[in-house]
Amino acid sequence: MSFEVAAVFMFGITGALAGIERRYDVVGVFVIALISATGGGLLRDSVFLAQGIPQVLQNADYLYAVALATVVCLIGGNHLTRFRLIFLLVDAAGLGIYAVVGTQRALGAGLPAAAAACVGLVNAVGGGVLRDVLTGRETLLMKPGEFYVMAAAIGTAVFLTLLLWVHLAATEAAWWSIAATFLIRVAAVRFNWTTREVRPLLERSLFDRPQ
Repeated sequence: MSFEVAAVFMFGITGALAGIERRYDVVGVFVIALISATGGGLLRDSVFLAQGIPQVLQNADYLYAVALATVVCLIGGNHLTRFRLIFLLVDAAGLGIYAVVGTQRALGAGLPAAAAACVGLVNAVGGGVLRDVLTGRETLLMKPGEFYVMAAAIGTAVFLTLLLWVHLAATEAAWWSIAATFLIRVAAVRFNWTTREVRPLLERSLFDRPQ
């Protein structure tokens, strides 16, 4: 639980900074921080699993973490960008944590592996997607860029493979999954690994020559 609260805090930081960049007032900054930090979990619990009150509303620690993230950003503002490396590292860890938490809760609800993986990915990236929609940005999910969703997807696959086929304990499988997501995400930034736009095969010609 402490790891998940830490992830909520760090994703709350990214959301609050986005709100400040858009020149929102205090309420707007808090709302964007809340959506960024807990949006994936809200989608998981309300839309996909629908098992009653979402976890974020059952534990006040989540809201305290978002409030603290908002206060930190209101005080530090853009000076926090100096700590970009730290945020990158914690964000990468949080991405892995969210993917594992969502996948494990979906499995606990009785969903098959493929469906549980989808819920895990929604848990990991849903908050960022909602943040971009609310702030009027094109979401990173829909355009080429650094391995973000890809890292979460690989980490989720690692978790399911170790848990369901190798039969490791859930905690051990989770640690391996989080580590895989973390390393892929950090390596993508360090070595500038990026995805590319899709070109349908029928639009490519074997006889194309550079001009």
